[in-house]
Amino acid sequence: MARPTGPYLFILATLMIDAIGIGIVFPIMPDLMERVGAHDSAEGSVWAGVLMAAYAGAQFVFGPIVGSISDAWGRKPVLLAALVFLALDYVLMALAGTFWLLLLGRTLAGLAGATYITATAYISDITPREQRAARFGMIGAAFGIGFVLGPALGGIVAAWHVTAPFWLAAAMAAVNVAFGLFVLPESLKPEHRRPFGARDLNPFASFLRAWAMPGMAIPLVCIGLFEFANMVYPTLWAFWGRETFGWSALVIGLSLSAYGVLVALVQAVAMPVAVERLRERRLVLWGLAVAVVSLVGFGFTTAVWAVVLFLPLASLSDLVPPTLTALAANAADEDRQGMVQGVIASLSSLAAVAGPLVFTPVFSVFVAPDAAVRMPGAPFLLSAVLVAAILPLAWRLARAAPQSVA
Repeated sequence: MARPTGPYLFILATLMIDAIGIGIVFPIMPDLMERVGAHDSAEGSVWAGVLMAAYAGAQFVFGPIVGSISDAWGRKPVLLAALVFLALDYVLMALAGTFWLLLLGRTLAGLAGATYITATAYISDITPREQRAARFGMIGAAFGIGFVLGPALGGIVAAWHVTAPFWLAAAMAAVNVAFGLFVLPESLKPEHRRPFGARDLNPFASFLRAWAMPGMAIPLVCIGLFEFANMVYPTLWAFWGRETFGWSALVIGLSLSAYGVLVALVQAVAMPVAVERLRERRLVLWGLAVAVVSLVGFGFTTAVWAVVLFLPLASLSDLVPPTLTALAANAADEDRQGMVQGVIASLSSLAAVAGPLVFTPVFSVFVAPDAAVRMPGAPFLLSAVLVAAILPLAWRLARAAPQSVA
């Protein structure tokens, strides 16, 4: 893989700042909900869930639109505008004194998630097809590092004031805008651009157009199902750890940080080697199989040593999304990269909205005091079934993939 360049480093910094901005809020969420009027932790947790759904919902609706805008106007202006918008949004959330203003801020932050969509399309523009999977893996590594740093930074600066993490995130976004102005050239050539029309304002139309592209339907289905199944981890890890092992908040936080470190290592170190040795089509199948094993393990385990064993396997399964993303990108024309990445981001956002609505009721049924069968890991087993259902599609994708990418 080519050595990192200034634009590539800018993209990784942008994505890491995005992840930090998400994770930096986690430690202050109870205090933040109290600040805007929540009376107790039960009410605060419901409000926090609404904020997360609003963020993901906005990304689902606006993801393909922003991606299509970048296909028409270029990546650089969209990237820099989204970063400026994100910095201003953090300031809005720092100043918010009511829940509704905070909700508006999180919704706007979801719209500003254009940074992820356009950054991924930028990587597609500047990277040869055979190197895209490894480069998309580095995107996952940047996010992993951000999710490790975010909660730590949030906990530290919140000692000054509950809104200090927002001010820090705003400053980081602003500094990155200045960096981008100096090092970021436009990556999308004029001959590869396409007009932006009224149909691009309909996110569902973007889904249909992407679906109709040759070789695109199966990767999109696989990505959507896998992202949905994988939502079991962020949705229930804390509750599962407490019900199964009686973990404290500190232990839960440390386990999540450990997972973030493992994901970053897998994406940055293991991904290039795995792509070179297995190629994309075998890597997808291998990653899905590992995901099923780890999910089944978490579903049945009652021992901490088993968590230590299965956590690295779970991190290895994170090789699947960037590999599927690379296969989808390779199936798209150059003037459709932004739209395709927007659709993929929207699928992830839809999973982030739907996952909690599906997995939390299952968890509640199996941990209720009157539960016929007590099994806190039941949602992990449901997720394992969903991932296993992807395997036949992945096998078909592997057989259909051209030799150059498989």
